[in-house]
Amino acid sequence: MAKEMINLLVKGGAATAGPPLGPALSGKGINIGQVVKDINDKTKGLAGMDVPVKVIVTSETKSYEITVGLPPTSALLKKEAGAEKGSGLAGTKPAGALKIEHIIGIAETKADAMLGKTLKARVKEIVGTCVSLGMNVEGKPAKVIMKELESGIYDSKIKAKKITLTAEENSAWESEKQAAIRQAEQLEKAVAAAAAAAQAAETPAEGAAPAEGAKADAPKKEEKPAKEKK
Repeated sequence: MAKEMINLLVKGGAATAGPPLGPALSGKGINIGQVVKDINDKTKGLAGMDVPVKVIVTSETKSYEITVGLPPTSALLKKEAGAEKGSGLAGTKPAGALKIEHIIGIAETKADAMLGKTLKARVKEIVGTCVSLGMNVEGKPAKVIMKELESGIYDSKIKAKKITLTAEENSAWESEKQAAIRQAEQLEKAVAAAAAAAQAAETPAEGAAPAEGAKADAPKKEEKPAKEKK
């Protein structure tokens, strides 16, 4: 029997019959409303995340199968960190904070979709994504963690596939998250202050003398009355 595969990217638990889902399924002879419900049931655990979904439709029987893929690595990292987006200023402004355990957990989850042949190689791939997003790991910029991975500092945790935090580690993570928030806020204030100073420098104060080199209007000469001819 002929089967048609439709690849979609939907918001976890929030798919609708509108674009892109509705138009892609239109004319296939299946109940679009039921497909939407089934997709939302399968993706509700990934609420708010972009989730790849495959809908395989069998035209003869008007039946379908739904396969849910994993969200992009960046989406998983942002979900773990509680961040809505990357920093936009990677290396300067942190977008959030994570522990190495979060990285190991995502590396395990995405193992089949990654290029790295070992867990450590996959951890490095994910830390590379943290660099792009501007995420701190273990309270440090991700670039620093990349060097520490090379030196073997986290080898024991990677070998043990440690993905859960102790109470002490969780407390440290909370402190690191707050530190990242403060750092981001300080940077935003500094950027705003610099912009305000630049604007003030470009706008002359009222009553200020004209800038050097500017030509002042020459005073008009007083015209003398013409003499009457005798």
